[in-house]
Amino acid sequence: MRSLRTPLAAILAERIESRGRITFAEYMDACLYHPEHGYYTKADQSERRDYITSVDVTPVFGRLLTRQFHEMWTVLGRPQPFMLVEAGAGTGRLAKQILDCARESCGEFYSATRYVGVERSAARRTAQIPNLEDHIASGQFCSSDELPAEIPDGCIFSNELFDAFAVHRVQRANEELREIYVTLAKTEFREELDPLSSIGIAEYFEAQGITLREGQMAEVNLSACNWIEDAARRLNRGFVLTIDYGDEAQRLYDERHMRGTLLAYDRHRVGEDFYRSPGAQDLTAHVNFTVLDLWGARDGLTPVGFTSQTNLLLALARHSNFADLESAGANEHEKMAARSQFKTLIHPEGMGETFKVLIQQKGIDSANLAGFQPL
Repeated sequence: MRSLRTPLAAILAERIESRGRITFAEYMDACLYHPEHGYYTKADQSERRDYITSVDVTPVFGRLLTRQFHEMWTVLGRPQPFMLVEAGAGTGRLAKQILDCARESCGEFYSATRYVGVERSAARRTAQIPNLEDHIASGQFCSSDELPAEIPDGCIFSNELFDAFAVHRVQRANEELREIYVTLAKTEFREELDPLSSIGIAEYFEAQGITLREGQMAEVNLSACNWIEDAARRLNRGFVLTIDYGDEAQRLYDERHMRGTLLAYDRHRVGEDFYRSPGAQDLTAHVNFTVLDLWGARDGLTPVGFTSQTNLLLALARHSNFADLESAGANEHEKMAARSQFKTLIHPEGMGETFKVLIQQKGIDSANLAGFQPL
């Protein structure tokens, strides 16, 4: 463990000294979302980033998703309006890609769309304004810090949302499930094992039929359970689309993951020193898609399909005859660059197979979407 190095470390140390140990989920939530010193919420968002998303690679990502959303709108009977709700919208880069493409290529769909960029960070919501001012002016985009109370017809979607949710950490010890807590020893954060802080943690594993191996550590994302249930309740008719890195439970909790999947990213270095610099490094865990399926079903979501990012994007590209891989008027050099960038999105040893896609539906008959057509 590391001694106290950051302003947030001092705040957390004071909290532990005054109120006692905290769960790792409390620690992680503060590291990522403390109003002043959180990794994602601090006012100064100009610092280096420790990760690259599909949105950063190429606008092709947004253009292909636009084709899928357009099809969803058609399946729903072309409602006016069609609410497109992005959870974890950040500074609006993906929103711009999608709305620009819709305006250029799908005019009627663009006119019907009401895009809501949901972002917890006030600093990032502010940054959305210059990125999307023309779409704001036309009434197609608005920003919010939470999901709309009701979504009559539409799609709630996210790209790398759940991996940034705070997780509880547990370990099976002496044939019992124990939780990892964060405490303080002098000027260093320490971990200790004790009984579970919530019965929900035991229920989490029971619902999935998972029993950890002796000594195995794992993450429990109760926030994801709550989020998908809440999203399902707010959606009257439509879809929930999730893109993130992770897998189904049976593979996430197998013998290859004896130490869990949680990692810390700091200046493009990856490791397991989660206490190195609270608030100054990213903490992230793989997403359990089985949980999204099971807990979503409790409020009416049924699965449309589950696949890799490779399969989804290739199917969508083929559906449009690969027209979205190149922008209109591109020269030969730009076309070659676009193809290379697309390969990054679908490469099986990179983003393509690491990232998975789950689409769920509610209030409609089974949909046969283009993104899940066989290749």
